[in-house]
Amino acid sequence: MRPKERRDSGQSDLFKARLDQIVDLGHPLAKLAATIDWRFLEERFGAVYTDKPGQPPLPTRLMTGLSILKHTHDLSDEELCARFLENPYFQLFCGEEFFRHTLPFDRSSLTRWRQRMGEERLVALIQESLSAATRTGAAKPADFANIIVDTTVQPKAVAFPTDAKLMHRARELLVRLAKGHGVRLRQSYARVGKHALIACQRYAHAKQFKRANKALRRVRTYLGRVFRDIVRKTKGDAALRKVFAEPLSLAFRVRHQRQNQRGRKVYSLHAPEVECIGKGKAHRPYEFGVKVSVATTLNRSKGGQFIAHVKTLPGNPYDGHTLATVIPEIETQLGASLARIVADRGYRGHNAPPDHKMKVYVSGQRRGVTEAIKRDLRRRSAVEPVIGHAKAEHRMGRNFLKGTNGDAANAVLAAAGYNFRRLLAWLALLWRAFVMAALLTASDADLVSAAA
Repeated sequence: MRPKERRDSGQSDLFKARLDQIVDLGHPLAKLAATIDWRFLEERFGAVYTDKPGQPPLPTRLMTGLSILKHTHDLSDEELCARFLENPYFQLFCGEEFFRHTLPFDRSSLTRWRQRMGEERLVALIQESLSAATRTGAAKPADFANIIVDTTVQPKAVAFPTDAKLMHRARELLVRLAKGHGVRLRQSYARVGKHALIACQRYAHAKQFKRANKALRRVRTYLGRVFRDIVRKTKGDAALRKVFAEPLSLAFRVRHQRQNQRGRKVYSLHAPEVECIGKGKAHRPYEFGVKVSVATTLNRSKGGQFIAHVKTLPGNPYDGHTLATVIPEIETQLGASLARIVADRGYRGHNAPPDHKMKVYVSGQRRGVTEAIKRDLRRRSAVEPVIGHAKAEHRMGRNFLKGTNGDAANAVLAAAGYNFRRLLAWLALLWRAFVMAALLTASDADLVSAAA
Protein backbone atom coordinates (compact mmCIF):
# COMPACT_ATOMS: atom_id res chain seq x y z
CA MET A 1 0.00 0.00 0.00
CA ARG A 2 1.20 3.50 -0.75
CA PRO A 3 1.71 6.12 1.97
CA LYS A 4 -0.82 8.87 2.52
CA GLU A 5 1.29 11.92 1.75
CA ARG A 6 0.99 15.09 3.76
CA ARG A 7 -0.38 18.28 2.27
CA ASP A 8 -0.95 21.63 3.96
CA SER A 9 -4.70 21.70 4.54
CA GLY A 10 -4.73 25.31 5.76
CA GLN A 11 -7.30 24.38 8.40
CA SER A 12 -7.35 25.89 11.88
CA ASP A 13 -8.22 24.36 15.23
CA LEU A 14 -10.20 26.12 17.95
CA PHE A 15 -8.01 24.70 20.72
CA LYS A 16 -4.66 24.51 18.91
CA ALA A 17 -2.42 27.03 17.20
CA ARG A 18 -0.85 26.18 13.86
CA LEU A 19 2.90 25.73 13.89
CA ASP A 20 3.39 28.36 11.18
CA GLN A 21 1.66 30.86 13.52
CA ILE A 22 3.82 30.23 16.60
CA VAL A 23 7.31 29.78 15.08
CA ASP A 24 9.63 32.21 13.32
CA LEU A 25 9.25 31.52 9.61
CA GLY A 26 12.62 33.17 9.10
CA HIS A 27 14.31 30.34 10.99
CA PRO A 28 16.72 28.40 8.73
CA LEU A 29 14.83 25.13 9.21
CA ALA A 30 11.53 26.77 8.26
CA LYS A 31 13.10 28.34 5.17
CA LEU A 32 14.77 25.06 4.22
CA ALA A 33 11.43 23.23 4.53
CA ALA A 34 9.92 25.73 2.09
CA THR A 35 12.88 25.32 -0.29
CA ILE A 36 12.97 21.52 -0.59
CA ASP A 37 10.95 19.98 -3.41
CA TRP A 38 9.05 17.37 -1.39
CA ARG A 39 7.08 16.21 -4.45
CA PHE A 40 10.32 15.11 -6.13
CA LEU A 41 11.30 13.07 -3.07
CA GLU A 42 7.83 11.55 -2.84
CA GLU A 43 8.08 10.38 -6.44
CA ARG A 44 11.54 8.88 -6.00
CA PHE A 45 10.86 7.16 -2.68
CA GLY A 46 7.30 6.20 -3.58
CA ALA A 47 8.58 3.89 -6.33
CA VAL A 48 9.26 1.14 -3.75
CA TYR A 49 5.61 0.90 -2.71
CA THR A 50 2.87 -1.10 -4.42
CA ASP A 51 -0.92 -0.88 -4.50
CA LYS A 52 -1.38 -4.16 -2.65
CA PRO A 53 -3.62 -4.07 0.44
CA GLY A 54 -1.99 -3.70 3.84
CA GLN A 55 -1.12 -1.23 6.52
CA PRO A 56 -0.27 2.15 4.95
CA PRO A 57 3.33 3.24 5.50
CA LEU A 58 4.29 6.48 7.17
CA PRO A 59 4.29 9.67 5.03
CA THR A 60 7.37 10.19 2.89
CA ARG A 61 7.90 13.76 4.10
CA LEU A 62 7.93 12.62 7.73
CA MET A 63 10.52 9.87 7.20
CA THR A 64 12.63 11.93 4.80
CA GLY A 65 12.62 14.92 7.15
CA LEU A 66 13.63 12.72 10.09
CA SER A 67 16.54 11.22 8.11
CA ILE A 68 17.75 14.69 7.09
CA LEU A 69 17.52 16.01 10.65
CA LYS A 70 19.26 12.94 12.08
CA HIS A 71 22.37 13.27 9.92
CA THR A 72 22.38 17.06 9.76
CA HIS A 73 22.52 17.42 13.53
CA ASP A 74 24.39 14.14 14.30
CA LEU A 75 21.61 12.55 16.37
CA SER A 76 20.95 8.95 17.29
CA ASP A 77 17.48 7.51 16.77
CA GLU A 78 16.67 7.96 20.48
CA GLU A 79 17.90 11.56 20.52
CA LEU A 80 15.95 12.30 17.35
CA CYS A 81 12.72 11.05 18.93
CA ALA A 82 13.30 13.24 22.00
CA ARG A 83 14.15 16.32 19.95
CA PHE A 84 11.12 15.81 17.70
CA LEU A 85 8.77 15.99 20.69
CA GLU A 86 10.27 19.17 22.14
CA ASN A 87 11.26 21.13 19.03
CA PRO A 88 8.43 22.75 16.99
CA TYR A 89 10.85 23.52 14.14
CA PHE A 90 11.59 19.79 13.73
CA GLN A 91 7.86 19.07 13.53
CA LEU A 92 7.28 21.89 11.04
CA PHE A 93 10.15 20.59 8.90
CA CYS A 94 8.58 17.10 8.85
CA GLY A 95 5.22 18.44 7.65
CA GLU A 96 3.22 18.74 10.87
CA GLU A 97 0.56 21.48 10.98
CA PHE A 98 -0.08 21.41 14.75
CA PHE A 99 2.29 20.72 17.61
CA ARG A 100 2.29 17.04 18.61
CA HIS A 101 2.86 15.71 22.14
CA THR A 102 3.19 12.08 21.04
CA LEU A 103 5.38 10.46 18.41
CA PRO A 104 3.61 9.66 15.11
CA PHE A 105 6.21 6.96 14.45
CA ASP A 106 8.24 4.32 16.26
CA ARG A 107 12.01 4.40 16.69
CA SER A 108 12.36 1.24 14.63
CA SER A 109 10.41 2.92 11.80
CA LEU A 110 13.59 4.76 10.81
CA THR A 111 15.49 1.47 10.48
CA ARG A 112 12.78 -0.16 8.38
CA TRP A 113 12.50 2.90 6.14
CA ARG A 114 16.26 3.01 5.50
CA GLN A 115 16.34 -0.69 4.67
CA ARG A 116 13.38 -0.37 2.33
CA MET A 117 14.84 2.58 0.40
CA GLY A 118 18.42 1.40 -0.02
CA GLU A 119 21.36 3.30 -1.45
CA GLU A 120 19.97 3.70 -4.97
CA ARG A 121 16.97 5.76 -3.75
CA LEU A 122 18.61 7.59 -0.85
CA VAL A 123 20.87 9.24 -3.45
CA ALA A 124 17.84 11.43 -4.22
CA LEU A 125 18.57 13.31 -0.97
CA ILE A 126 21.98 14.39 -2.30
CA GLN A 127 20.41 15.39 -5.62
CA GLU A 128 17.76 17.46 -3.86
CA SER A 129 20.34 19.13 -1.62
CA LEU A 130 22.31 20.24 -4.68
CA SER A 131 19.13 21.40 -6.44
CA ALA A 132 18.13 23.40 -3.36
CA ALA A 133 21.62 24.92 -3.30
CA THR A 134 21.24 26.17 -6.87
CA ARG A 135 17.70 27.47 -6.22
CA THR A 136 18.80 29.47 -3.17
CA GLY A 137 21.95 30.85 -4.78
CA ALA A 138 24.31 28.87 -2.53
CA ALA A 139 25.85 27.30 -5.64
CA LYS A 140 25.75 27.69 -9.41
CA PRO A 141 25.35 24.86 -11.94
CA ALA A 142 28.79 25.72 -13.31
CA ASP A 143 30.34 24.94 -9.90
CA PHE A 144 29.71 21.23 -10.44
CA ALA A 145 31.62 20.99 -13.73
CA ASN A 146 34.96 20.66 -11.93
CA ILE A 147 35.25 18.24 -9.02
CA ILE A 148 37.76 16.71 -6.60
CA VAL A 149 37.68 12.93 -6.04
CA ASP A 150 39.21 11.22 -3.04
CA THR A 151 38.70 8.11 -0.93
CA THR A 152 38.44 7.67 2.81
CA VAL A 153 37.50 4.95 5.28
CA GLN A 154 34.10 4.80 6.96
CA PRO A 155 34.87 2.94 10.21
CA LYS A 156 32.40 0.39 11.52
CA ALA A 157 31.24 0.28 15.14
CA VAL A 158 33.46 -2.68 16.09
CA ALA A 159 36.02 -3.27 18.81
CA PHE A 160 39.69 -3.45 17.84
CA PRO A 161 40.12 -7.04 16.63
CA THR A 162 42.68 -9.31 18.28
CA ASP A 163 42.94 -13.06 17.74
CA ALA A 164 42.33 -13.90 21.40
CA LYS A 165 39.33 -11.60 21.72
CA LEU A 166 37.72 -12.86 18.49
CA MET A 167 38.11 -16.54 19.42
CA HIS A 168 36.86 -15.93 22.96
CA ARG A 169 33.83 -14.08 21.59
CA ALA A 170 33.15 -16.83 19.03
CA ARG A 171 33.15 -19.47 21.80
CA GLU A 172 30.77 -17.38 23.91
CA LEU A 173 28.35 -16.96 21.01
CA LEU A 174 28.36 -20.70 20.23
CA VAL A 175 27.76 -21.59 23.89
CA ARG A 176 24.91 -19.08 24.19
CA LEU A 177 23.30 -20.32 20.97
CA ALA A 178 23.59 -23.95 22.09
CA LYS A 179 22.00 -23.15 25.44
CA GLY A 180 19.15 -21.29 23.71
CA HIS A 181 18.35 -24.29 21.45
CA GLY A 182 18.70 -26.99 24.10
CA VAL A 183 22.01 -28.44 22.87
CA ARG A 184 23.78 -29.84 25.95
CA LEU A 185 27.56 -29.35 25.71
CA ARG A 186 30.22 -31.32 27.55
CA GLN A 187 31.81 -28.11 28.85
CA SER A 188 31.33 -24.39 28.16
CA TYR A 189 34.85 -23.25 29.22
CA ALA A 190 33.32 -20.00 30.51
CA ARG A 191 35.64 -19.65 33.52
CA VAL A 192 38.93 -21.03 32.15
CA GLY A 193 38.33 -19.33 28.78
CA LYS A 194 38.00 -15.93 30.45
CA HIS A 195 41.16 -16.53 32.49
CA ALA A 196 43.09 -17.54 29.35
CA LEU A 197 41.95 -14.38 27.55
CA ILE A 198 43.02 -12.16 30.46
CA ALA A 199 46.38 -13.92 30.67
CA CYS A 200 46.98 -13.50 26.94
CA GLN A 201 46.20 -9.78 27.08
CA ARG A 202 48.38 -9.18 30.15
CA TYR A 203 51.36 -11.09 28.78
CA ALA A 204 51.08 -9.24 25.46
CA HIS A 205 50.96 -5.89 27.28
CA ALA A 206 54.13 -6.88 29.20
CA LYS A 207 55.77 -7.94 25.91
CA GLN A 208 56.12 -11.53 27.15
CA PHE A 209 55.09 -12.93 23.81
CA LYS A 210 55.99 -16.59 24.41
CA ARG A 211 53.65 -16.73 27.39
CA ALA A 212 51.03 -14.72 25.45
CA ASN A 213 51.14 -17.20 22.56
CA LYS A 214 50.78 -20.10 25.01
CA ALA A 215 47.63 -18.49 26.46
CA LEU A 216 46.40 -17.80 22.91
CA ARG A 217 46.74 -21.49 22.05
CA ARG A 218 44.59 -22.35 25.06
CA VAL A 219 41.88 -19.94 23.86
CA ARG A 220 42.05 -21.55 20.41
CA THR A 221 41.84 -25.03 21.93
CA TYR A 222 38.73 -24.16 23.94
CA LEU A 223 37.01 -22.81 20.82
CA GLY A 224 37.91 -25.94 18.86
CA ARG A 225 36.49 -28.22 21.55
CA VAL A 226 33.18 -26.35 21.66
CA PHE A 227 33.08 -26.28 17.85
CA ARG A 228 33.54 -30.06 17.51
CA ASP A 229 31.11 -30.77 20.33
CA ILE A 230 28.35 -28.75 18.61
CA VAL A 231 29.06 -30.47 15.26
CA ARG A 232 28.65 -33.90 16.93
CA LYS A 233 25.47 -32.95 18.82
CA THR A 234 23.74 -31.44 15.76
CA LYS A 235 24.82 -34.04 13.21
CA GLY A 236 21.47 -35.75 12.80
CA ASP A 237 19.21 -32.69 13.10
CA ALA A 238 18.80 -30.70 9.87
CA ALA A 239 16.97 -27.83 11.60
CA LEU A 240 19.75 -27.36 14.16
CA ARG A 241 22.44 -27.61 11.49
CA LYS A 242 20.74 -24.78 9.64
CA VAL A 243 20.64 -22.65 12.82
CA PHE A 244 24.32 -23.25 13.58
CA ALA A 245 25.59 -23.08 9.98
CA GLU A 246 26.64 -19.41 9.89
CA PRO A 247 27.99 -19.17 13.48
CA LEU A 248 30.02 -22.34 12.98
CA SER A 249 31.38 -21.02 9.68
CA LEU A 250 32.49 -17.77 11.32
CA ALA A 251 34.00 -19.65 14.27
CA PHE A 252 35.93 -21.92 11.89
CA ARG A 253 37.33 -18.94 10.00
CA VAL A 254 38.28 -17.13 13.20
CA ARG A 255 40.02 -20.20 14.63
CA HIS A 256 42.08 -20.96 11.52
CA GLN A 257 42.98 -17.49 10.28
CA ARG A 258 46.50 -16.22 10.90
CA GLN A 259 48.02 -12.76 11.09
CA ASN A 260 49.98 -12.86 7.83
CA GLN A 261 47.55 -14.81 5.66
CA ARG A 262 46.33 -13.43 2.33
CA GLY A 263 42.70 -12.84 1.44
CA ARG A 264 39.60 -11.98 3.43
CA LYS A 265 39.65 -12.27 7.20
CA VAL A 266 37.03 -11.91 9.92
CA TYR A 267 37.53 -8.82 12.08
CA SER A 268 34.13 -8.80 13.79
CA LEU A 269 31.57 -11.53 14.40
CA HIS A 270 28.53 -9.24 14.28
CA ALA A 271 29.87 -7.44 11.19
CA PRO A 272 31.86 -9.97 9.10
CA GLU A 273 31.85 -7.60 6.12
CA VAL A 274 34.37 -5.30 7.86
CA GLU A 275 37.71 -4.88 6.07
CA CYS A 276 41.12 -3.79 7.32
CA ILE A 277 42.22 -0.74 5.30
CA GLY A 278 45.55 1.03 5.62
CA LYS A 279 45.65 4.64 4.41
CA GLY A 280 49.25 5.46 5.38
CA LYS A 281 48.36 7.63 8.39
CA ALA A 282 50.95 7.72 11.15
CA HIS A 283 48.36 8.23 13.90
CA ARG A 284 46.04 5.50 12.55
CA PRO A 285 47.86 2.90 10.42
CA TYR A 286 44.80 0.68 9.98
CA GLU A 287 41.07 1.33 10.05
CA PHE A 288 38.30 -1.26 10.11
CA GLY A 289 35.32 -0.49 7.92
CA VAL A 290 34.74 0.12 4.22
CA LYS A 291 36.38 2.38 1.67
CA VAL A 292 34.24 5.32 0.48
CA SER A 293 34.69 7.53 -2.58
CA VAL A 294 33.86 11.21 -1.99
CA ALA A 295 33.53 13.85 -4.75
CA THR A 296 33.26 17.56 -3.95
CA THR A 297 33.18 20.74 -5.99
CA LEU A 298 36.63 22.00 -6.95
CA ASN A 299 36.01 25.66 -6.16
CA ARG A 300 34.16 26.84 -3.10
CA SER A 301 30.62 27.98 -3.88
CA LYS A 302 28.94 30.88 -2.11
CA GLY A 303 27.34 28.49 0.33
CA GLY A 304 30.46 26.39 0.89
CA GLN A 305 32.05 23.21 -0.42
CA PHE A 306 29.27 20.78 -1.36
CA ILE A 307 29.53 17.00 -1.70
CA ALA A 308 28.49 15.99 -5.21
CA HIS A 309 28.74 12.20 -4.91
CA VAL A 310 29.43 9.43 -2.37
CA LYS A 311 29.79 5.70 -2.95
CA THR A 312 30.99 2.81 -0.82
CA LEU A 313 33.64 0.56 -2.41
CA PRO A 314 33.60 -2.92 -0.80
CA GLY A 315 36.65 -5.06 -1.36
CA ASN A 316 39.20 -2.27 -0.78
CA PRO A 317 39.94 -1.63 -4.49
CA TYR A 318 42.85 0.47 -5.69
CA ASP A 319 41.81 4.13 -5.81
CA GLY A 320 42.68 4.55 -9.48
CA HIS A 321 40.52 1.58 -10.45
CA THR A 322 37.35 3.16 -9.03
CA LEU A 323 36.96 5.98 -11.57
CA ALA A 324 35.38 3.72 -14.21
CA THR A 325 32.41 3.31 -11.86
CA VAL A 326 32.44 6.63 -10.04
CA ILE A 327 32.62 9.10 -12.96
CA PRO A 328 29.51 7.84 -14.86
CA GLU A 329 27.54 7.83 -11.60
CA ILE A 330 28.59 11.42 -10.83
CA GLU A 331 27.46 12.61 -14.25
CA THR A 332 24.15 10.75 -13.93
CA GLN A 333 23.56 12.20 -10.50
CA LEU A 334 24.45 15.77 -11.50
CA GLY A 335 22.76 15.59 -14.89
CA ALA A 336 25.75 17.23 -16.60
CA SER A 337 29.13 16.24 -18.01
CA LEU A 338 32.33 16.85 -16.06
CA ALA A 339 34.96 19.19 -17.46
CA ARG A 340 37.80 18.43 -15.02
CA ILE A 341 38.50 15.84 -12.29
CA VAL A 342 41.32 16.43 -9.81
CA ALA A 343 42.71 13.58 -7.67
CA ASP A 344 45.70 12.77 -5.48
CA ARG A 345 48.66 10.51 -6.30
CA GLY A 346 46.73 7.43 -5.28
CA TYR A 347 44.85 7.65 -8.61
CA ARG A 348 47.93 7.19 -10.82
CA GLY A 349 47.24 4.61 -13.53
CA HIS A 350 43.52 5.21 -13.30
CA ASN A 351 40.91 3.47 -15.43
CA ALA A 352 38.66 6.45 -16.19
CA PRO A 353 36.30 6.04 -19.18
CA PRO A 354 37.99 6.79 -22.53
CA ASP A 355 36.20 10.11 -23.05
CA HIS A 356 37.39 11.26 -19.59
CA LYS A 357 41.01 10.08 -19.74
CA MET A 358 42.33 13.54 -20.56
CA LYS A 359 40.05 15.25 -18.03
CA VAL A 360 41.60 13.58 -14.98
CA TYR A 361 44.58 15.37 -13.42
CA VAL A 362 46.62 13.75 -10.67
CA SER A 363 48.78 15.57 -8.13
CA GLY A 364 52.40 15.69 -9.26
CA GLN A 365 51.48 15.48 -12.95
CA ARG A 366 53.77 17.44 -15.27
CA ARG A 367 52.70 16.69 -18.82
CA GLY A 368 49.93 18.86 -20.27
CA VAL A 369 49.56 21.00 -17.15
CA THR A 370 48.82 24.70 -17.72
CA GLU A 371 48.82 27.47 -15.13
CA ALA A 372 45.05 27.16 -14.67
CA ILE A 373 45.39 23.42 -14.09
CA LYS A 374 48.21 24.03 -11.60
CA ARG A 375 45.89 26.28 -9.61
CA ASP A 376 43.25 23.58 -9.66
CA LEU A 377 45.76 20.95 -8.49
CA ARG A 378 46.65 23.18 -5.54
CA ARG A 379 42.96 23.09 -4.61
CA ARG A 380 42.98 19.27 -4.34
CA SER A 381 43.45 19.28 -0.56
CA ALA A 382 40.15 21.19 -0.17
CA VAL A 383 38.39 17.81 -0.05
CA GLU A 384 40.10 16.87 3.23
CA PRO A 385 38.18 19.24 5.56
CA VAL A 386 34.93 18.20 3.85
CA ILE A 387 35.67 14.56 4.70
CA GLY A 388 36.63 15.61 8.23
CA HIS A 389 33.32 17.44 8.75
CA ALA A 390 31.32 14.52 7.33
CA LYS A 391 33.03 12.18 9.79
CA ALA A 392 32.99 14.40 12.88
CA GLU A 393 29.56 16.02 12.51
CA HIS A 394 27.41 13.81 10.26
CA ARG A 395 27.90 10.22 11.48
CA MET A 396 30.38 8.99 8.88
CA GLY A 397 33.12 8.65 11.51
CA ARG A 398 31.50 5.56 13.06
CA ASN A 399 28.84 3.57 11.25
CA PHE A 400 26.26 1.81 13.42
CA LEU A 401 24.06 0.50 10.58
CA LYS A 402 24.07 -3.22 9.81
CA GLY A 403 25.64 -4.94 6.81
CA THR A 404 26.92 -3.68 3.49
CA ASN A 405 23.57 -2.00 2.80
CA GLY A 406 23.95 -0.10 6.06
CA ASP A 407 27.45 1.01 5.03
CA ALA A 408 26.15 2.41 1.74
CA ALA A 409 23.09 4.07 3.29
CA ASN A 410 25.10 5.70 6.09
CA ALA A 411 27.62 7.20 3.65
CA VAL A 412 24.86 8.68 1.44
CA LEU A 413 22.91 10.06 4.41
CA ALA A 414 26.07 11.58 5.91
CA ALA A 415 26.78 13.38 2.62
CA ALA A 416 23.18 14.62 2.43
CA GLY A 417 23.37 15.80 6.05
CA TYR A 418 26.57 17.69 5.29
CA ASN A 419 24.99 19.44 2.30
CA PHE A 420 21.85 20.39 4.21
CA ARG A 421 24.03 21.74 7.03
CA ARG A 422 25.71 24.06 4.51
CA LEU A 423 22.28 25.10 3.25
CA LEU A 424 21.10 25.94 6.78
CA ALA A 425 24.15 28.14 7.30
CA TRP A 426 23.56 29.83 3.93
CA LEU A 427 19.88 30.51 4.67
CA ALA A 428 20.75 31.89 8.10
CA LEU A 429 23.27 34.22 6.45
CA LEU A 430 20.68 35.42 3.93
CA TRP A 431 18.15 36.04 6.70
CA ARG A 432 20.67 38.06 8.73
CA ALA A 433 21.51 40.13 5.64
CA PHE A 434 17.79 40.75 5.03
CA VAL A 435 17.22 41.82 8.65
CA MET A 436 20.25 44.10 8.63
CA ALA A 437 19.09 45.72 5.38
CA ALA A 438 15.63 46.28 6.87
CA LEU A 439 17.13 47.82 10.02
CA LEU A 440 19.37 50.11 8.00
CA THR A 441 16.41 51.24 5.90
CA ALA A 442 14.39 51.98 9.04
CA SER A 443 17.27 53.93 10.62
CA ASP A 444 17.74 55.98 7.45
CA ALA A 445 14.03 56.83 7.45
CA ASP A 446 14.26 57.94 11.09
CA LEU A 447 17.25 60.16 10.29
CA VAL A 448 15.39 61.76 7.39
CA SER A 449 12.31 62.42 9.50
CA ALA A 450 14.44 63.88 12.32
CA ALA A 451 16.26 66.17 9.91
CA ALA A 452 12.94 67.36 8.49
